[in-house]
Formats: sequence, C-alpha cells, structure tokens
Amino acid sequence: MHTMNHASTIAAANHHRAVKEYSKSPLWLLCLTALGVVYGDIGTSPLYAVRECFFGSHRVPVTHANVLGVLSLIFWALVIVVTLKYHVYVLRADNHGEGGILALMALVHSVLKERKGAKYFLLTTLGLFGAALLYGDGMLTPAISVLSAVEGLEIATPFFNPYVVPITIIVLISLFLFQRRGTAEVGAVFGPVILLWFSTLAVLGFLKIIQHPAVLAALNPVYAYRFFILNGFHGYLVLGAVFLCATGGEALYADLGHFGEIPIQIDWFCIVGLSLILNYFGQGALLLQHPEAARNPFYLLAPTWALYPLVILATAATIIASQAVISGVFSLTRQASQLGYTPRVSIVHTSAREIGQIYIPGANWGLMLATIAIVLGFKTSSSLAAAYGVAVTSTMIITTILSYFVARHLWHWNVLLALLVTAGFLFVDLAFFGANVIKVAQGGWFPLLVGLLVFTLFTTWKRGRELLAQRLQEGIFPLRDFIKDVAGNGFTRVPGTAIFLNSDQNGTPIAMLHNIKHNMVLHQRNVMVTIITEEVPHVSKKERLEFEDLGEGFYKMVVRYGFMEDPNVPDVLKALKHHGLDLEPNKATYILSRNTLIPSKHPGMALWREKLFGFLTRNASRPTEFFRLPPNRVVELGMQIEI
Repeated sequence: MHTMNHASTIAAANHHRAVKEYSKSPLWLLCLTALGVVYGDIGTSPLYAVRECFFGSHRVPVTHANVLGVLSLIFWALVIVVTLKYHVYVLRADNHGEGGILALMALVHSVLKERKGAKYFLLTTLGLFGAALLYGDGMLTPAISVLSAVEGLEIATPFFNPYVVPITIIVLISLFLFQRRGTAEVGAVFGPVILLWFSTLAVLGFLKIIQHPAVLAALNPVYAYRFFILNGFHGYLVLGAVFLCATGGEALYADLGHFGEIPIQIDWFCIVGLSLILNYFGQGALLLQHPEAARNPFYLLAPTWALYPLVILATAATIIASQAVISGVFSLTRQASQLGYTPRVSIVHTSAREIGQIYIPGANWGLMLATIAIVLGFKTSSSLAAAYGVAVTSTMIITTILSYFVARHLWHWNVLLALLVTAGFLFVDLAFFGANVIKVAQGGWFPLLVGLLVFTLFTTWKRGRELLAQRLQEGIFPLRDFIKDVAGNGFTRVPGTAIFLNSDQNGTPIAMLHNIKHNMVLHQRNVMVTIITEEVPHVSKKERLEFEDLGEGFYKMVVRYGFMEDPNVPDVLKALKHHGLDLEPNKATYILSRNTLIPSKHPGMALWREKLFGFLTRNASRPTEFFRLPPNRVVELGMQIEI
C-alpha cells in the first residue's frame, strides 16, 4: 500500500485548507483568542519563577549582583528559548498546520528516505518519550499554577494559611468537573481575561521599574556571566528555577494548529514577551529595594489595596492556563490513539463548530486524581517547583533533535548550518536539563515516572498491534480468491448489506469467514471497509475515499483520516451513493471480529507486556463507539488468538 506516498500528495491541499480556516476569523480576534489558549502557561510563570531563584531549594542571597544576574538569565532565556528557538525556528516545522511533538515526529517520518531502520526507530522512540513526558507536565501545571495563585491569600493575611491547599483542591475539582461541558461557553472570555492579566503584569512591573530604572542594566548578558562567576556551581543550579520562565514554549508549539503562526507571533512580540519582561524586571527592582520581599515578590509588587483583586485575577489566569494544558492532553491523547500508540479512546466533541474542542473522560479523571494527589503530596508551589521542569526540558531537547531532520530533509538546509543551529539550541537545552536533573530526588522523579509509564503503554500497544496483525496475517485468505470460491459454491444469500471492518484491504475479513463457518450465509451486498490513518493532521474530502466494485456483490473501500480526525464509518458509507452504491447505513448489518487475546511464550514481547496489552485491549473503547456505528446494527463474532 502506498500510504506514505499518498500522504505527501495530500500535504498541499491540507496546508491551504488550514490557512483558509485561519482566515475565516479577523486577525485581531484570532490574536485575542490565542492569548487565552496559547500563553496561559508561560503567562503565569511570574507567580513563582523569580521567587524560586531567591527563596527556593537552590536559592541565592538577594544581592545587587545576584538580582541583576538572575534577571539577565531570565531575559536571555526568553530570547533564546522562547523567541529564537520556538517562534523563529520550531514554529516553521508544522505538519500541514499542526504542531506538537507527535505531529513533529510524524513529519520527520514523512521526510526520512529510509524507513524501519535504526535512525527511524531511534527518532520514533525519542518522539514517543517526549510525548509521554508531556503527560507528567499536564499533571504538574494545573497543580503549581493554581496553588501559586491561591498562595497570594497568605500574603494578605495569615488567616488563610491552613486553607490554601483545600481551596486549591476545590478549584481544581471544579475545573475538571467542568470539562465535560466543554470550553465553548467560556471560551469567549479566556482571551479578554488573559489580556487583562498581561496588562496587569506590565503595569505592575513598569511602575516599579521607573522607581529603580538601574535594574534595566540586566539586559546586558555580562551580568548573567558574572552571576556564574560569583556563585559557581550553585549558580548553575539556579538555572533550574530560571527555566520556569520558559516552560510554556513547548505548549505554544502544540497549539499551533488552532490559530496558525501569525497570530501566535503577533501576541508574543506585541503583548506577551514585553509584559513578561516588564514584570520580571519589576520584581527585580522590588528585590533591590526590599530584599525581604523574596518570599513572594509577585504579590508584594502590588499595592495592599490591590492584593485581593490580584489573587482573583491570578486564580482566573491559572485556571485558564490549566484549561489549555488539559485540552492539550486531550489533543495529544487523540493523536496518539489515531497514530496507533494507544487503545481507542472515547472522544466527546463539546462544540459543533470547533473541531479541536474535545473531551476524553478517561484522560480527564486520570488527570484530576493525579493533580489532587500532587497538591496533597507537595503542599506548596515551592515544593512543586522542584518537580517542575525536568519533563519539559527533556521534551525540548527531543524537539530540537527532531527539528534538525526537518531542517535537513524538508527545508534542505546544508549540513553545517543545520548542525550549527541545532548545536546552539542543544547547548542551552542541555544546560537547563542539567540544572533540572538535580531536582530528581526532590520530586523531579514524578514526571519522569509518569513519562516512563506512558511510554511503556505507547510501545506495548504499538508492538502488541503489530504482533496481533502478524498472527492474523497467518490465516488471511486472499479476498479475490475468496470471491471466486463464493461464485462457484453457491452460498445462500440473504437480503441486505453487511459491512466488515477489514485491517488488510487485500485479505478476506476474519469476521466474514466466521460468519460463513457458523451461519452458512452471505448477504446480498458485502462492503469491506479499511481505515488508514495518515501521518498528516487532516485529509481532504477529495482524498478521503477509494472505492472498488469487486463483483459478485462484494465491494472494497479504503477510507483515509488524519491523526486529528475522528473516523465515522456511516458518514463515509453515505458517500458511496456517488459511486453507484446506494445504501442506508442505519439499516446495514455491521459484522465485527472480537478477538480474545491469550498471552503465550511466543517470541515477540515479554509475558508481562502481553498481559498488559490484553488488559488494554479489553478496556479500549468499543469499535461501535469509536467508528460511530449504530449500536443496534452490530454483530460481533469472536475468536481466541495467542500472541
């Protein structure tokens, strides 16, 4: 099958379609909406980034040189990591409009000339592990963001000290309970609230900077260099806290498909970047005047009368940031499922107009329980900061490596240029990674453990499906030979249409063979449906369907979907009318195979992985639900298979 070649022919049409979708809304509206979705994560970093440098586990004394050194590190981290790496470089590596590490991995797959070799295997492994690590980040971000916002109440009055954790848990539970209703109802306010948030960040920082303008000297990178000279290895460890200012870089790349490159970049260069720098430098100016403010420089930046409104606004901003991360986990889960790395999952579309707004119940409740457990276990945002960053720095390294292959094979950069750019970004990524690895014993083990568990799930499911396909292939009977046999044997034909889901478009569906074996009948019309997920986000209607009349009442159709699309078999069957086959999907009979897997000592996977694969198979979303089949029209025929 020419799946990958076919994918490349789909690319141009999908890209133009994505651009067309972006242009339906005014640019200003796209920019406003993108603020709430794309920049919530990085926009809430001022709540804790500076504080952790002077009040965290690897704190440095609040001196004039250290304050300017930390501010210089933060400024240049935002310039190099967020601006140059992500906005100028990585955002160009879009998979026909979609971003994120799985989309990037699929893009690398499509441009590599050799497939299934050592390089292919290594890059696939890196991409999957990077994606798996984002699940740990998805658990930590809501916890640290909401907790750090609610901690502002402690600054207002000690009365709230015992209630910070309970209030945080209540906010988080409310957030996750709301997911099933979707974000469409409140999506319109996300942008304005985050715009107000960034405006507040800018104003608070600017007012303090004009009182102490000497803080702007930190724009000079010499102060960052002097910081390391003065503090040595301990100063290097502070990079783990400095990195907190750039943790939203990977998230903005993942949200590329929702808005396109231009609105995201306009927001950064005109609003977000400037507001963040003003606020960070404002906190630095405060510390130069009042070193004791290191316990929470963000909230102490505000006048006393504004503290409670600021806590409310910060909580709203962190809820929006958490919402964006949760939605990102839903999107990542759907991509992984469609690309064949996780079992089928139940997907609920929460908006009739916005295809990207989905709700995955299993992922939602898993995230909620994990996030609540994290808050109860770590109790303070400072403790959580020790766990935060390890997963994101790892994913950023993997993104840099994968982007090299895009630069070489898709953009056709020469080797020297591609290596120089990659080496430059890797140097910075590895520096941050080294500073964060020290946190493993303090809590950084958690996202790594989550990433390892999810990676094991990814690889076990993928390998299990390959082994299952091999076992099934051993008993496959060629479809055209089967049709010839049917024509000569005169099987009883019953009225109606039977639909068979068939993984091998050239083989006879196992469910059809079992139907003949047990029932000794065939339907008048038999349609074999093979569904292929391409390594592109969307497939155009023109490229969706291939249809062939095989004679004797047998028909074959191949249906293609992108990894951001949900299969809907009845909808595609309606399109057969244009190919001369008029049928009613709700009156057809859908005959499916239901396989019972038996772990064995056959070579392929360890026994424990085979048992895990069997467990995942039993708990996967039913084909009826996943393919949108009419529940009362489905017949399942089972068999036992050793893997």
